[in-house]
Amino acid sequence: MEAVVKISARNRLKGNIVEVRKGQTTAHVRIDVNGSIVTASITNEAVDELGLAAGQSCYAIIKASDVMVGLDG
Repeated sequence: MEAVVKISARNRLKGNIVEVRKGQTTAHVRIDVNGSIVTASITNEAVDELGLAAGQSCYAIIKASDVMVGLDG
């Protein structure tokens, strides 16, 4: 039976993994969220432990203490 995990982050974006690209220590996981791509940088170890692969459904969970706003010009 799979455990249910609850988290405090409120910014959870459901999407599908479109690519997992491993580097020497860090992997980039690209997630399609309603047509927009969100990229997560996580350890190769985390990719392996979670068994991440293209085509899987997942959540991009965003936890940030600051959000900045920029303007052109």
